[in-house]
Parts: sequence; structure tokens; C-alpha cells
Amino acid sequence: MAISNAGSSTRITAAPGGNSYKSAFAMVTTLFFVWGFLTSLNDILIPHLKAIFDLNYAGALLIQFAFFSAYAAFGLISGKIVEWIGYQRTMVAGLLTMGVGAILFVPAANMPSFPLFLTALIVLAAGITALQVAANPYVTVLGSPQTASSRLNLTQAFNSLGTTIGPPLGGWLILKGAEKTVENTDTMSKAALHAYRIQQAATVKFPYLAITLALVVLALAIAFYKFPRLDTTKDYRPTKAADKGASMWRYPHVVLGAVAIFVYVGAEVSIGSFLINYFNQSYILGLTALAAANLVPFYWGGAMVGRFLGSAVLQKVKTGHLLTFCAIVAGLLVLISMMTSGHAAAWSILAVGFFNSIMFPSIFTLGVAEMGPLTGEASGLLVTAIVGGAIIPEIQGVLADKIGIHHAFIVPVICYVFIAYYGWRGSRIIQPS
Repeated sequence: MAISNAGSSTRITAAPGGNSYKSAFAMVTTLFFVWGFLTSLNDILIPHLKAIFDLNYAGALLIQFAFFSAYAAFGLISGKIVEWIGYQRTMVAGLLTMGVGAILFVPAANMPSFPLFLTALIVLAAGITALQVAANPYVTVLGSPQTASSRLNLTQAFNSLGTTIGPPLGGWLILKGAEKTVENTDTMSKAALHAYRIQQAATVKFPYLAITLALVVLALAIAFYKFPRLDTTKDYRPTKAADKGASMWRYPHVVLGAVAIFVYVGAEVSIGSFLINYFNQSYILGLTALAAANLVPFYWGGAMVGRFLGSAVLQKVKTGHLLTFCAIVAGLLVLISMMTSGHAAAWSILAVGFFNSIMFPSIFTLGVAEMGPLTGEASGLLVTAIVGGAIIPEIQGVLADKIGIHHAFIVPVICYVFIAYYGWRGSRIIQPS
């Protein structure tokens, strides 16, 4: 496959890939599963650490803030790293960095220290950022440009498989052990409170030790795998722009795409982060944290099913049109949840996951469309915009503390309005003069 400039537009032509492309696609797809699984564990950590350290909603949502802030800190840097050492080596570096972040959960639990937990999450997310900057654009160029959106939806479906498995498995490993002892921490002495926190925090150690081992093994597998060379890349690096004056900032569909990624990830993470506490409310379902965790997979599982279906639908339907439709329906479902209670409120919010499904890969594909040699930089900007997962949930957390968790869901509704606009109009490619 070759990336070439032809006048003012960019053309990607496919070279015969055969089984080598399919095999590489399958290998990279495992990475999507891994970072989906790890990201979804934050939904378990939020209620768990909230209880251990007696945090309010805004304090507990610092977990997502720390995690997704890494995308802003390391997104553009990761884009440069891809240009420097290539797709494959960046993937390996990302996996090993994630391993360092995972192992830091052990001393964080031993102390126990909420700031150290946040530090571990930042390091873990830094590795995931590098992985995303390398893997997302690699999938888009690993085949025909006409089916890039469909291909990325398929890999994102396996990402959703990870986010579906993560909450129930994490809930069983982390929350089940924590719920064995229920204490009134208000009456504890300082020493007793410290001992109690150590006991409760210990439940994260085994899962994250196992994750560390798995990440190291996967890093070795990626390091020794022979990825197919792309015709105009050197050591699997994207080519640099021939026009030194070229800038991704001159392309509105890239910049607006970054905003769309920002609000989409913010909306998706906000909803996922609040589900356990939302279902705990007496006027919703009144469930315990462990029981509520068993419902979270319906949210992420809906995204998985939607992405498998979306991969087929996008072969026939324009990406922008489908994106607009899904954003409108998702916004309406959140409004229904806000205006109802009980099972109606619970299942309408869970159904949002299905319509979230095609949003990230569709926005990403539209955002890097026809960027050719600037694809790496555009990818870095779009991945940096995932920082919306840090900022928007925190905004919703502050609102939840002030006006209640039910009404705070107005935040993702606003996000879906912009996504609908981007799919309908903002994603149009306007060549700079």
C-alpha cells in the first residue's frame, strides 16, 4: 500500500497484501482488546477507591481525570515517536510503559495512597496513548481507503469486547473481596482506618500483577512479529510531508474531528463512570456496587455488538450520515433516562452504549481522511483529544455533587449534539487555499 500526493488531494493505493495483511490486522486487533479491558477497569476503581478514601464524586472522578489527561500530555509526543521509531516499536514501547503503570498499583495498595494510584493510572494511560497513536492509523492504512472506517469499526469491536469483559471480571476480583468487610470508618481510630484501607486496597494487587505479566508477554510477541512493510514507509513509519509548509491545522475536518473525539470520549466515559453509582440510587435500581457492576457490561457490550454490525453497515452507508443518526438517538436516550426512574432510566442509559458503538472509529476515520503524509500528526491530535475523558466526567462529577447524579447527565446530551453536527457537516473536507 502506498500513500501518495496527487495535486491537492491524497490518494492511498493498496498493494497486494494477502494473508500478511490479514495476519497483521489480527495481531493489531489484540491491542485494541487490551486497552479496552484496562480502560474499563476504571469504572470499577471509581466506586472502590471512592469508598476506601471517603471521596465525593468530584474526588473519585479524578481517576478518570488522571487517566485521560495522559492523552493530552503524550498524544502529540506519541505522534512524533511514531515518526521517529515507527509503528511497531511504538506499540512495543507503549505495552512496556503500560506494564510499568500496572505494577505501580502494588505499592499504591500497600501504602495505601490515592495520589500514587493516580500516578500509576497516568503511567498506564501514557502507554495506552502511544499504543493508540500507532495502532489506529496503522489499521486505516492497512487496506483499501474505501473500507478504512469499516475496518477500524471491526477492531474497535474487539476493543468493546475488552470493555465488556473488564467490569464483571474486575468487579468479581476487586469489589467482591472488598465487600466482605463493611465498616463504619467514621468511628475508627487513625491506625484502624489505615489497616482497613490496606485490607480493602489489597484486592487490586493480584489483578494488576497478572495484567503486568500479560503486557510484557504481548510486548515480546509484537516485537518479534514480522509486520508487512508499507510501500512508502521506512521501518513502518509514515512518510513525512513533502511540503514543509503543510499543516494539519489548516484542515477544518481534522480540527473539528478533534473536538468531536473530545466530546465523544467525554460523554462515553462520563456515562460509564457513573453507572455503578447511578444504579445504586434508590430511585433507579438500589443495587449494591457488585450487583451494579454486573449490569455495566450491557453498556459496553452494546458498543461491541454495534461495532460488529456497524462494520457491515458502513460498507453501504456514508460514515457521516450514520454518525449523525447514532448521535441523535444516543442524546435522546440519555434524556429519557433523565426524565424517568427505575428500570426505564437504567435500561435507556445502558442502551446508549449500542449507539456509541460506531462513533469513535467513524470520527477518527473522517478526521484523518485524505491527510496522506500528515496522517501521523493528525492521528496524534485526535488521540490527544481523548483528554475529553478527563475533563467532561469531572464536569459531570461537580454537577452531580451540586444538582444530583440524575440531572448531571445533561452533560453528555450536549456532547452528542456536537457529534451530530460533525457527522452531518463538520466532517466535510475543505482543501486549504
